Amino acid sequence: MGGMARSRKILSELFLARGTAAGQPRRPRPVVDKPEIQALWDVICTIPRGQVSTYGTVARAAGLPGRARLAGFALRMAPEDMNLPWHRVVGAGGRIVFPKSSREHREQAKRLRAEGVVVKDGRVDPAAMQ
Repeated sequence: MGGMARSRKILSELFLARGTAAGQPRRPRPVVDKPEIQALWDVICTIPRGQVSTYGTVARAAGLPGRARLAGFALRMAPEDMNLPWHRVVGAGGRIVFPKSSREHREQAKRLRAEGVVVKDGRVDPAAMQ
């Protein structure tokens, strides 16, 4: 099975639709027991304070080249009590992937700055890239 097809299969096995319409309750996140997701979480945990890594680099380090989107999915599915350093993962070229006006964008920039990472115009300093 090709890389994209395998990623789609993993995502379809793990995806649990959550309500999005106003007033519709959100469903709980699924328990994730896929080794690919755990491998991504393990890599994310190793990103040192003051450093960042891209989704693609995380995927490659987990032995899943070409599966950057799966790295993003793994972050979304991570239980909150896992306390993954999600803010240390950025898009290609060091770009914060959340919309600039979003709460998530501001929170990620704030957390990175607190660790000494220079963030300017939604991008991290290349010196912080791992």
